[in-house]
Amino acid sequence: MAHFAEIINNKVGNVIAVHDNELLVDGVEVEAKGKEFCEKTFGGEWVQTSYTDRIRKKMATRGDDYNRENDIFVSPQPFPSWTIDENFDWQPPVPKPEGLNYWNEEKQKWTI
Repeated sequence: MAHFAEIINNKVGNVIAVHDNELLVDGVEVEAKGKEFCEKTFGGEWVQTSYTDRIRKKMATRGDDYNRENDIFVSPQPFPSWTIDENFDWQPPVPKPEGLNYWNEEKQKWTI
């Protein structure tokens, strides 16, 4: 079984599981077969994703961005003040200290 993400205007719409019957060629998973199955069955554009993060950086979830240039999924910006780094990870303006778990956007600081 493999997972495929529906891409709509470079955003993830739905994520579905596709049975091995639709993917395997001689016992090997073939992304193109899964993509073809999704497109014929549901229409639109589909890209494979993985819950183990083994392809395309992360498991796609609804609302993620699909970065075509780098062929990866990127989470939406969590807060307006956060910036994306060279690894496509969102970074707060202030590093997260030990023991504080929540970002307060209004105060621009971490809280308990």
